[in-house]
Amino acid sequence: MALKGQKTKSDFLKWEIMQSLVLKLERDGELKFALLIATGSYIGLRISDLLQLRWYQLLNQQHFVITEKKTGKERRVTINPELQEIIQRLFYKMDGKPEQFMFVNRFGKEPVSIQYINAKLKELFDKYGIRGQYSSHFMRKTLGRRVWEMNEYSDQALLLLSQLFNHTSTTTTKIYLGIREQEISNLYLSV
Repeated sequence: MALKGQKTKSDFLKWEIMQSLVLKLERDGELKFALLIATGSYIGLRISDLLQLRWYQLLNQQHFVITEKKTGKERRVTINPELQEIIQRLFYKMDGKPEQFMFVNRFGKEPVSIQYINAKLKELFDKYGIRGQYSSHFMRKTLGRRVWEMNEYSDQALLLLSQLFNHTSTTTTKIYLGIREQEISNLYLSV
């Protein structure tokens, strides 16, 4: 596990694997992590911003506005209808309170820590046989790869993603999503 403040590299999950994992976690009673992975993968916020979300911001809403912790920029986030279904279902299963943090710690007052999330993700990914290098950052990358894939790997998608992620260029976004690495690997395979 990485130390607090240490940079780590994280893989992304294929969209279908992420969706399957969310269902398995819900089935097995890991409701907080089912909610975290679904929310993080559908809206792509940094973990520090995800942990500040309260139920009322997303529950039965079409969008919400958040000021990002890292950049100080205000961002309007549209909530996908599939995510809204998951949020509603888990709100009732978790006996949530509208004003409460969505990802509350065991004492019920504050959000869980990023260190706890990363340790628990490692444990859960091992349990479900998901191989790779994963941290709380994988959810943003999962969304990015999904958007890029759904838009047929276009430069337009990379441009939009660079704006969504507040990257300075599409080159940064390609590096972030591991696209250049994949292209080079494919080059070797095509020979």
